[in-house]
Amino acid sequence: MSVDMSDTPIQATLSLTERDGLPDALRSLIKAYPRNGWEQNANYSQLIAFWLDRHLMFRRLLDQLDTDVKAALDGNEAQDGYKRKLSRFGGMLINQLHGHHQIEDAQYFPVMTRLDTSVARGFDILDADHHSLDGILSDLANTANAVLQYQGKQPGFVDTAAAMKGRLDRFRPLLNRHLVDEEELVVPVLLKYDPPQFR
Repeated sequence: MSVDMSDTPIQATLSLTERDGLPDALRSLIKAYPRNGWEQNANYSQLIAFWLDRHLMFRRLLDQLDTDVKAALDGNEAQDGYKRKLSRFGGMLINQLHGHHQIEDAQYFPVMTRLDTSVARGFDILDADHHSLDGILSDLANTANAVLQYQGKQPGFVDTAAAMKGRLDRFRPLLNRHLVDEEELVVPVLLKYDPPQFR
């Protein structure tokens, strides 16, 4: 994918809901530092490992939420049991993602933008993703709350759980797109420059 970065508004072709990856202009570092060599790089740090582990946690929480809602829809999980799991894992996903994004926007991205201006536009894209995800997470929380507050009989519960399943199905590819693009910008910058403030 080749895009003229100077004329492309983030809200259009590079928005989270529209793009299928980063444009070539922002992929120079991932080509120089491919994913399969990250852990062998001398600059692979505890911070990188921790940060990637957070991303893995988000993916696992989504997997857990999906497994749980399927069990509820199949009748293999009682309402109360499902609600407890949804409250625990859904709350964890939403709260941890919000905190993660705030730290990135306030502390990590400004430093990385200064380290390599050739990919600075990428951090603007990731910041825009965070704003988009805020709204999506709010919708996810509202749908989860509808499930948690439901007190009626099983047919109505199935409808609210199905709405949750639909919300998760729409959220997963957007979060994964963001996480992959973020990893392919952030990790190569850290491997190339090894900034002392992030050691």
